[in-house]
Amino acid sequence: MKKFIFLFTLLPLLSFTAAHKFYVSATDIEYNQKNRSLQIISHVFTDDLEKLLQERYNKELFLLKEDEHPDADAFVKKYFSEKLKISIDGKEQVLNYLGKEYDNDQLLVYIEVEEVEPFRSISVENKVLTDIFPEQKNVIKVKNKGRIKSLLLTRSQENGTLNF
Repeated sequence: MKKFIFLFTLLPLLSFTAAHKFYVSATDIEYNQKNRSLQIISHVFTDDLEKLLQERYNKELFLLKEDEHPDADAFVKKYFSEKLKISIDGKEQVLNYLGKEYDNDQLLVYIEVEEVEPFRSISVENKVLTDIFPEQKNVIKVKNKGRIKSLLLTRSQENGTLNF
């Protein structure tokens, strides 16, 4: 009887111990009026991006800080230039990849758009990781004129527009 009670008590606990994998990225976009630029930081899970880059470009590509592939920056830059697009008031912008930084299990990707005049609307297309993870969600947060607005983009809705 004690074994039965023990198993009955343990069973619900075991059902919650399996790790649930979330596929999400967060991209922060802030308009810097003084510098007339968009400052962008995209947070992605390093292991997810590494898996995608290995499948797409190079099986030997590692993003682990200690074993980073010598061409990792070039591959990250190439991938983001294909998957992230920003338009201001209907005009597509040129994104300048600045670099990346490791932060625990995340990779922070730094991007800038220069020569941006004050704007009324911003459109963002974010297909990052949606090509390998169908359940991927990309959260976009835009700060402009002291206001913050956000979008949730998915494989079925890869772009959206925010009006200020």
